[in-house]
Amino acid sequence: MVRSSTSISHSFRLIFPQGDYIERHRRDYGYRLDHFERKRKKEARQVHKRSAMAQKALGIKGKIIAKKNYAEKAQMKKTLAMHEESSSRRKTDDNVQDGAVPAYLLDRDNTTRAKVLSNTIKQKRKEKAGKWDVPLPKVRPVAEDEMFKVVRTGKRKTKQWKRMVTKATFVGPGFTRKPPKYERFIRPTGLRFTKAHVTHPELKCTFNLEIIGVKKNPNGPMYTSLGVMTKGTIIEVNVSELGLVTPAGKVVWGKYAQVTNNPENDGCINAVLLV
Repeated sequence: MVRSSTSISHSFRLIFPQGDYIERHRRDYGYRLDHFERKRKKEARQVHKRSAMAQKALGIKGKIIAKKNYAEKAQMKKTLAMHEESSSRRKTDDNVQDGAVPAYLLDRDNTTRAKVLSNTIKQKRKEKAGKWDVPLPKVRPVAEDEMFKVVRTGKRKTKQWKRMVTKATFVGPGFTRKPPKYERFIRPTGLRFTKAHVTHPELKCTFNLEIIGVKKNPNGPMYTSLGVMTKGTIIEVNVSELGLVTPAGKVVWGKYAQVTNNPENDGCINAVLLV
């Protein structure tokens, strides 16, 4: 008995997974006439949908979307910077060329065109490279458990939302404490510092200077805002008594310095001036 061609093709189709029916149909009959145009328009609209989603998303979902978009944007900027080449002229060597040179070209420098990265990108790279040229480029990260001590409150000592800072801190002269009931971070007065021993790397002299503020704590922005000073922290100090002046003749009021010791152990702050 001979089986018909339709039954053979039907049995042949049955061996494919049931979920591949779209691919099978496209293989047999092709795409819709407007398939690729619809696909192009859908991808073009996707930008607006992603933008709306990024603006509406809240909580952890919003953070994940923002992180993903940030990474994509950074990669795109790097790619654009690589391709953003400008045509510049470069002076050639004074090699004598064969043939006479016209009179109107005698006083003109010979130049040759060369592909170079834009000057702005080069400048940004230089600034980025020299931005954190500090005595201690790498420091040990401080854990949160080491930085803070849990303070139990309440009648039964069950509440644990208060924290006491265990490191040296700087508190400005105009600081006013919150009522103790609402104070989340407690900065003990015994660990507050207003002066630092700052060494000038070129003069090889140490000065006792007043601290103006904490510029950056390498452990994070929260510690910077609290004024915590650990090893590697960038602080701003008052250098008016050193008599430093700018090229324009103005007196320098404040300069940055990096903390080089562990103040909570030594009882003082030692720093190196960034010049």
